[in-house]
Amino acid sequence: MSSRRRGRELALQLLYQLDMVKADVNKAIKAFWELQESIPQEETKEFCEDLARGTSEHSDQIDKLIEDTASNWRLARMAVVDRNILRLAVYEMLYREDIPSTVTINEAIELGKRFGTEDSGAFINGILDKIAERIPLRKVEG
Repeated sequence: MSSRRRGRELALQLLYQLDMVKADVNKAIKAFWELQESIPQEETKEFCEDLARGTSEHSDQIDKLIEDTASNWRLARMAVVDRNILRLAVYEMLYREDIPSTVTINEAIELGKRFGTEDSGAFINGILDKIAERIPLRKVEG
């Protein structure tokens, strides 16, 4: 498993906890690492923390964009896992110019299939595709 995929999985777990407890993101991150049986490589850990902090810091804008796009779906009605996968992906799409939107969407779908319900992948894909149409295309140099 790539370090970024693992970082996204860990960030999803952190966001899930934050969604349930409504704690300060930095305190939640500290507590999260204290509870882990094994700490990932530094690159994975840093990526995870960036995603969790960024998603948390921009949550108002992210949540509004998701609700505006997901017709007939309020965030509160979405499954907690799906809601946090969407938040994580939208953060990447808006603020991580080093990651192409297509990669973000594919990774989010995989997270949905792995951690969500049978319908999570399709649900996530539909919303993120609509959001991607609203965000200017980014070119990633490499």
